[in-house]
Amino acid sequence: MKGFQITFFTQQDRRHHGKPVADWLVHLAKEMGLHGATVYAGAEGVGHHHRIHSAGFFELADQPLSIVMALTTDEADRLFERLRAEGAHLFYVKTPVEFGILGEEDGDSGGA
Repeated sequence: MKGFQITFFTQQDRRHHGKPVADWLVHLAKEMGLHGATVYAGAEGVGHHHRIHSAGFFELADQPLSIVMALTTDEADRLFERLRAEGAHLFYVKTPVEFGILGEEDGDSGGA
């Protein structure tokens, strides 16, 4: 399939309507029936206000996070419409990609 990889950048303590932004985006992806979303935690980053964000030893509130999704063009359009309607304030990168699944499922639905 052809579509987009969309990566949102935020930090652990950012909230949208009282929920952590990363959690909200993952649940939104599920609610909308999108292919999926993965959250990656970063050790350190610089934000758009030129402030360093990092996961301190005792405090993870400022930890940088990225949320990555691979979406078709239609899914991406629906997601951005929804984000605008929700009034979300998010930095993102949208990159054209080809994606798919190789091989057959082995029937094992998870875990070791």
